[in-house]
Amino acid sequence: MVFHVNDASSQKQRAALKNISNLLAEMPEIPVELVVQGDAINLVVSNETTLAQELAALQQQGVVIAVCHNTMKAKGVTEAELLPGMTIVPSAVGELVRRQRQGLAYIKP
Repeated sequence: MVFHVNDASSQKQRAALKNISNLLAEMPEIPVELVVQGDAINLVVSNETTLAQELAALQQQGVVIAVCHNTMKAKGVTEAELLPGMTIVPSAVGELVRRQRQGLAYIKP
């Protein structure tokens, strides 16, 4: 499964993380990736996020968190500012296409 967040709202971000958590509780064997782009960059910036613990817990369950490099560049965010363990991808759109071509289902909470 590939989940996509691009909204700055912590409420929407929290809902997406809850969706992932619920999916893993039901189907722990499913590979899951969360693609973060646009205004949702605040989700993965260490001094801005309110959901660091939730993200770390999902990472411990094998969730890959892919951060859009194009967004980082546009928003002036450096790799050092990200939470630990983030995977930087060239573009969120490209990553979403790649993952869907590999057979992952797309969910945008």
